[in-house]
Amino acid sequence: MAERKEVDARGMACPGPLIALISALKTVEVGDEVEVLSTDRGSNKDIATWLNKAGHQLVESEQLADHIRFLVRKLR
Repeated sequence: MAERKEVDARGMACPGPLIALISALKTVEVGDEVEVLSTDRGSNKDIATWLNKAGHQLVESEQLADHIRFLVRKLR
């Protein structure tokens, strides 16, 4: 069963949430998921672009009242 790790990057300025995601992905196994919470609007573009280049999957992205929630699956 896949594990899920949460990264609370709320309040971090760009590129903080992306760097926090990259660090978290290094600590989980292939197939595991990392949930990132971010208040930085630039995270939408930054995270999607990096995931496309790095070969991981954006499972979902959700705009909540005061932050954005990303769910990422490590693929390699």
